[in-house]
Amino acid sequence: MQIGLSPTAYNPNLFQASRAGSTCRSSPLNPLKRSPSASARELNPISTTESTMKHLSNLEKLLQKQSSQPKPPAPRSVEKSRGNGSPENKGRGLLEGLNLATIWPEIKAAEEMSPRHLNRLQRLLSKSPEYSPRNNLGSRWREYHGCNDWSGLIDPLDENLRREVIRYGEFIQAAYRCFHSDPATSADEAPIARHVTMPDRSYRVTKSLYATSSIGLPKWVDDAAPDLGWMTQRTSWVGYVAVCNDQREIARMGRRDIVISLRGTATCLEWAENMRDLLVQIPNQTDPTENNLIPKVECGFLSLYKTRGAHVPSLAESVTEEIKRLMKLYKGETLSITVTGHSLGAALALLVADGLSTCASDVPPVAVFSFGGPRVGNRGFTNQINANNVKVLRIVNSQDVITKVPGMFVSEELDNALRNNSNGVHVAKVLDVLDNNMPWAYSHVGTELRVDTKMSPFLKPNADVACCHDLEAYLHLVDGFLSSKCPFRANAKRSLVKLLSEQKSNVKKLYTNKAKALSLNLEREGLSMSSCLPSPS
Repeated sequence: MQIGLSPTAYNPNLFQASRAGSTCRSSPLNPLKRSPSASARELNPISTTESTMKHLSNLEKLLQKQSSQPKPPAPRSVEKSRGNGSPENKGRGLLEGLNLATIWPEIKAAEEMSPRHLNRLQRLLSKSPEYSPRNNLGSRWREYHGCNDWSGLIDPLDENLRREVIRYGEFIQAAYRCFHSDPATSADEAPIARHVTMPDRSYRVTKSLYATSSIGLPKWVDDAAPDLGWMTQRTSWVGYVAVCNDQREIARMGRRDIVISLRGTATCLEWAENMRDLLVQIPNQTDPTENNLIPKVECGFLSLYKTRGAHVPSLAESVTEEIKRLMKLYKGETLSITVTGHSLGAALALLVADGLSTCASDVPPVAVFSFGGPRVGNRGFTNQINANNVKVLRIVNSQDVITKVPGMFVSEELDNALRNNSNGVHVAKVLDVLDNNMPWAYSHVGTELRVDTKMSPFLKPNADVACCHDLEAYLHLVDGFLSSKCPFRANAKRSLVKLLSEQKSNVKKLYTNKAKALSLNLEREGLSMSSCLPSPS
């Protein structure tokens, strides 16, 4: 049964010719009867609005009656597409071009309440995975790995790149889950190997990674709050190295991929390191880059990257050692190195990629996929990343404040505008002096894929800071992003279960209420979060 509000009531002359020989019948959901006479076609806007409200009220009653009846089988995840040349699709395209929803909001409300829309919502609220297609990348894998800085793939967003970005984001979610399942690290003995539940079974974890803070909390803090436990530990599990071992997946991707996945901030000392935002030189890297700029990075990020733990090596040493081992193990094969991270992990990913790019003479192509990452270094560090041929794709939410810090005085947009004006040569010299001497002269690195929370039809436009920085919200926005002119696609496939469970207060009430009406049961769907701590992001 298809129930909807015909938009011709608002524009009686639109389909006058096609309706000349038809007769109007009353609907059991609409108490008003239409007359085919000419006088009845001139409807009052007030009565039309009242008709719409009664229509929605009756439809709600019908849905409530249906919810009490036995539930039909779950809809199939793959829907058959209709022919593009059908009269229905042509008429729908014409109506969409009119954009009637901006004139009469009631039509939009009726569409969101329609059985067809609820059917799609129920599918999105199911746990059954449905992804964008994994096509054969083959000879184009270098293009998707950033050899051309993803030129022509971002706006509009290529469907293969969308799937790759989401896949690397799910590797970070696996790092979060592994850390939350057992966040404590012993200070008296070497840590044991951890089991990471991978989202892609074609990958196998080969190395656990740890980050250590160079600072510690005073002893009185532990005495005053002994229950903090792992929140005050200096060394924490931060991520892993994994390699693709499935031959079919290797053939699909066109190479054997090595992934380094890094989580975001979790412990108190990691937060403290984030606050140490002065720029410092990278040890053993004093050679100036283009325009005589000295590479500098944030003090706290560099500390977590370089500091050794009591029983574990530093993050820099662990990653370099493991990559060299894998390069030797798979010598002769086509390899790639992909570093992915969220928040603090995105900052560490840049330092890891920069270090790996010069660790050997025959290093495979290195690319970074970062989500919600802060600025890491100055323009000298940006020049060094580019000179080492490290490709960086930054996924940025316009509403995420973390992507706008640290740094002050001059943004990237203003900096480029000043350098490109008529007096750009003289201004550039002044800005280069500031970059070398100012302690907060930060600059972003790489190519940007910008999404926006306000473009999601499911999230509130005034979503809070935590939601705008949440990794699942990022993946939801990437899955729906089509282009800058059409920010959210209608056939987005990613399930809303995790987003609803973590960001319920930021999801529009229409969908939270419909989730209850559709009897969404997270335990029944297999989403058990009781054994895990909430994500600090």
